[in-house]
Amino acid sequence: MASILTQKPKKTKLKELKALGQQLLSSRAHINNLPLLLTFISPLSPPQHVLESLLSLQSFFTAVLPDLPPSSSSTKRRRLEDSAEEDPEFIYRTWLRSKFDEFVTLLIEVLVSPDTEETLREIVLDSFMEFVKLGNGGRFYSAIYHKLLHSIVHSPTAVDTLSELLASKYFKYIDVRFFTFISMEKLAKTLDTKDIPDDKTAGEDGDSGSQSRDSMEISIHKIHYIISHIPPLEGIDGKSEYEMWSGSGFSSKEEQDQKEISKLQKSEDKQLKAAKQNSDVLSPATIAKKMKLKFTKAWISFLRLPLPIDIYKEVLATLHPAVIPHLSNPIILCDFLTRSYDIGGVVSVMALSSLFILMTQHGLEYPNFYEKLYALLAPSIFMAKHRAKFFQLLDSCLKSPLLPAYLAAAFAKKLSRLAISVPPSGALVIIALIHNLLRRHPSINCLVHQEDGFETQEDNSKGEDIVNKAEDSGSGTDISRNRPGIDHFNNEESNPIKSNAMRSSLWEIDSLRHHYCPPVSRFVLSLENDLTVRSKTTEMDIKDFSSGSYATIFGDEIRRRVKQVPLAFYKATPTSLFSESEFSGWTFKYGASKENDTGGGEQSMDKSSKENGVSTKRQRIECS
Repeated sequence: MASILTQKPKKTKLKELKALGQQLLSSRAHINNLPLLLTFISPLSPPQHVLESLLSLQSFFTAVLPDLPPSSSSTKRRRLEDSAEEDPEFIYRTWLRSKFDEFVTLLIEVLVSPDTEETLREIVLDSFMEFVKLGNGGRFYSAIYHKLLHSIVHSPTAVDTLSELLASKYFKYIDVRFFTFISMEKLAKTLDTKDIPDDKTAGEDGDSGSQSRDSMEISIHKIHYIISHIPPLEGIDGKSEYEMWSGSGFSSKEEQDQKEISKLQKSEDKQLKAAKQNSDVLSPATIAKKMKLKFTKAWISFLRLPLPIDIYKEVLATLHPAVIPHLSNPIILCDFLTRSYDIGGVVSVMALSSLFILMTQHGLEYPNFYEKLYALLAPSIFMAKHRAKFFQLLDSCLKSPLLPAYLAAAFAKKLSRLAISVPPSGALVIIALIHNLLRRHPSINCLVHQEDGFETQEDNSKGEDIVNKAEDSGSGTDISRNRPGIDHFNNEESNPIKSNAMRSSLWEIDSLRHHYCPPVSRFVLSLENDLTVRSKTTEMDIKDFSSGSYATIFGDEIRRRVKQVPLAFYKATPTSLFSESEFSGWTFKYGASKENDTGGGEQSMDKSSKENGVSTKRQRIECS
């Protein structure tokens, strides 16, 4: 076999490789085959060679792993070395331990490498997780599992397939979820923004700074993928029946005691007690009680990272249904959500739902909430992706009967002003929102029809004197707000208190009666009812209008049954867009413009009118 050992790994045949593995498993005399088999665990080796070496090494280390000393980083290992410095057996087992650590490192390299085939990656992952199960005396081997997650997160290439494989096959086990949260917390804390050079200090290292930022964004993407694909823990109670991946967790203590007693003899009482203690530590019920705390720490550490904008939006979209219900104390998200809500735009819209949950269910106080909500009302919100959820939350936020009248009036007026510039689907939502506001808050029904006659005669006379003086001095534009017919509402004001909405009226809603879209003009008639009579009216369901678009309106009109259909009938094909009869009294001849004020213009107008009259008479005769 000396010739085989001296050959290069690439030139070794598969049969010879299998023979090396059989010799290693058969006798300790062939222990030198172990380093040679390790050289084939590489992304550059052929998949068949990697697989054959993996099978031999897995069988070898599974049998000897319980007798190996701890890793070199532990204090227990150093104590054992001090007590048995000259023991040949201990030196041998220490050497095997170093080779096992090397084997684990090589397996991780194969898993993370983009050159590894998918089938081989799945087999290597299964073998690796077997060592996670058995490599720590029957308990979960969190040290090597953390190395795997660390390599996945800090890998410069995308390894989404490995993350998907890990999530689909092993995240169903409660102990795997538990230690994944612990590792994600540690990895999120190590991603410090101080490692990224600033623009001023980058200088010549600008390329390296951009590369570090890109690598950090990739790591954040991977942490988010892993932490968001861990299924939530539901039904936490004392009688938990969650499935464990490690061999120390059983469904009940009685079954565990029976198995342990059957395996151990009466003389091994100390080992039995230690096994019972380990089972208590890693039991499903114990892990279930601590899971919420680990879940909270992992997510809070992740949210403190400088999230890219795409991850930021995705986190805000899933925060209220997938994260908040499983936190130990959801109020700790208030800083993150208030910062997100202050950003403005789409980010504020997406943060609104989670912030609303904290305010209504967990007692969060946010004094400037309605001012920020008022500032979000812009035409762009009616084209946003998450507009349906926003309009539903907007309706819920304005539902309280304790809302001041000026605030309800400001929202109603702001929405009515937006109805002029938004698509038809947005106008339908606005009408529904204003309908609910008028029904909930009878004190703002004066906005439906409010004239300028509410001022006294003295105020009117004073106002006329001021206007006359302003016109004489040439500064009439400054006092134009006191003239009749002027809307006192300030649409540019961001503070609803200073918007003067109570002095205005909903004249924009009245203009929607002549809207070009028939559903809008029909739906606005619902506001003509007396909404103060709550027994005869009902609130509009915003869900029915919040996700509308041109396509939904067109589909509803197609399905709508129309009793009377307007027709346009022509005996002759029109040759122009407008007929001459529609411009009676007008002439477009160039010569007519040169005539002086001698009646020529009037004569041409008379002639054109006569000609138009004749043409109209002829058309009537022909039609008859």
